[in-house]
Amino acid sequence: MQNLLAFLAHHFHWLVFILLETVSVVMLFSYNSYQGSVWLSSANAVTGQVYEWQSELTQFFSLSRRSEELSQRNLFLEQEVGRLRRLLAQETKDSTERERQTAKQLSAFQLIPAKVVANSVDSHDNLITINRGTADGVEADMGVASGTGLVGVVYLAGKHYSVIIPILNKQSRISCAIRGHEYFGYLSWSGGSPVEAYLEDVPRHAIFRKGDWVETSGYSSIFPPGISVGRIMAIYNSTDGLSYRLKIHLSTDFACLRDVYVINDKGIREQRLLMEAAQDSLSLYK
Repeated sequence: MQNLLAFLAHHFHWLVFILLETVSVVMLFSYNSYQGSVWLSSANAVTGQVYEWQSELTQFFSLSRRSEELSQRNLFLEQEVGRLRRLLAQETKDSTERERQTAKQLSAFQLIPAKVVANSVDSHDNLITINRGTADGVEADMGVASGTGLVGVVYLAGKHYSVIIPILNKQSRISCAIRGHEYFGYLSWSGGSPVEAYLEDVPRHAIFRKGDWVETSGYSSIFPPGISVGRIMAIYNSTDGLSYRLKIHLSTDFACLRDVYVINDKGIREQRLLMEAAQDSLSLYK
């Protein structure tokens, strides 16, 4: 006991220093702003590399199952593409014109494939880190999707890693529409289940039913139209009674999200630049 007390007395200043440093770090991460915490948590290259190693180790043990799923999906897509090409050729009677139209549509945007190296679904401010950054063409405010549907928006882009604000984040607001109709609202998430979100401010005169699909509307400057979001599970009135609030079962399973695509859409970027230029011009007249 005497030796222990002597040791504590001799190194007392170091113990106090370590204690104060620990308290300061805890306070920094607990009370610092949301934007600052993003940089410190997962946007830097060192942390991103650790996340990527961990993700690769997890994926190694599921390669066989994933390979089988991808093979089945590729076969299905090849069959669908072949069927659509035949139908289009029958309608146009001109395969050259069909190829030109297809090339034109594909040239409108670029899909940047990426791997999820860090992900959370049990927080109000969930974030996703991917292994692609500015060196790969990723920039802030680009849309992100997966093979099953909508994922989120790029918030911060480092050189080799980027941070995404997913649907499962209270700060996320994405314009979405009911498939086959002109009615739209904005998608939000208020916490709780990682497979459910809400489409807010749907007009009272809108005609739809449970089971209808919800997709991106194309009215935002981030996403093209037609990206799947999920199906309508339940219909509620808004708090003011002036619109509908729809519960959506999300088509993307964030708990096992691995492969995503960053959408680099030239048309959307041009639209955003024009909107910014228009806002700057209007501000001159105020």
